[in-house]
Amino acid sequence: MVARSEMQVGAVSVRFGLILEAYCRGSQQHMRSLFKQMECLGKLKSASEQIKQRKDRKAALQGFQEFIQEPHCQDAIEKCRVMDSKMRPLWLVFENADPFGDDIYLILKHGDDLRQDMLTLQMLRIMDKLWKREGLDLRMNPYGCISTENRVGMIEVVLNAETIANIQKEKGTFSATAAFRRGSLLAWLKDHNHTDAALNRAIEEFTLSCAGYCVATYVLGIADRHSDNIMVKKTGQLFHVDFGHILGHFKEKFGFRRERVPFVLTNDFVHVINKGQTKKGQAVEFQRFQSHCEQAFLVLRQHGGLILSLFAMMISTGLPELSSEKDLNYLRDTLVLEMSESEAQKHFRSKFDEALCNSWKTSLNWASHNMSKNNKTT
Repeated sequence: MVARSEMQVGAVSVRFGLILEAYCRGSQQHMRSLFKQMECLGKLKSASEQIKQRKDRKAALQGFQEFIQEPHCQDAIEKCRVMDSKMRPLWLVFENADPFGDDIYLILKHGDDLRQDMLTLQMLRIMDKLWKREGLDLRMNPYGCISTENRVGMIEVVLNAETIANIQKEKGTFSATAAFRRGSLLAWLKDHNHTDAALNRAIEEFTLSCAGYCVATYVLGIADRHSDNIMVKKTGQLFHVDFGHILGHFKEKFGFRRERVPFVLTNDFVHVINKGQTKKGQAVEFQRFQSHCEQAFLVLRQHGGLILSLFAMMISTGLPELSSEKDLNYLRDTLVLEMSESEAQKHFRSKFDEALCNSWKTSLNWASHNMSKNNKTT
């Protein structure tokens, strides 16, 4: 599948084509299974193409249901839907071959290049392993993602999770000013964790995962962070989605960079970490959170050569934001490999303070995003 997604890249098409042919010739027993997979993907891709031609979502969903007219699909079709975003991705539910297994939820995207998401998620898995080797489990959630061919792919759905935007909306604070308020996240976690023990576990999950993603998004320069691509599970685990902009390729509006903080650390996040306490800089819980962030950053620095090498290997693949040696400079800047460990720790503390003190800039960016979203839906 991955080889097929690279076939349009001139630098690797011949090599990958030969690898694909050699595999197909040498793995005859796998061909029947592969053929069924490709037949299914082909049909879903055709359905997606037809859906995009429909003007409204209701008509698109009806068209999807009409297209998939296999007898074994009828039960699952009722759970499938066409999503709201511009590319009209398909929310798909597959019945598990294991009769005791849960249904499998996927999003089919047609029109987006998911190879960059795959790279970022793979780096998150590697970071997670590096941290765990040092006894630091930051509750990362690098969900599944695969690019099946040029600008077509599938993403694993993380169940029992909501975007920050939907949480704000559910708690009655979704507006242009919602991003400046705090309390909605903690209130939402209380709704789904009814005992003190359960709520404390959820807050711990939130604290650890927030630390992991703060450091990972900073080091990798993951941009376009807003309330619709940061999610929280009911268990408290925070995670990021949609990695279309990495290595410091930040979006601009009217010539100004929209994101002007090293990573996302809003007042609402701090409110959860502090368990609702008001002294954000002095609470023991917040000091633990900052310590986790610093430790995570220093671990990644120790393996900076590995991280740079892995990204360097991907330059030839034609990713839009990793096309030359210059794109690696962002990683060199964030990892500050030329500094001593104590200097690097001091440097990261300054970035942490910057993210905390300028969290209002993130709130302003999110307010702009909320306003734009509201305008589009009216």
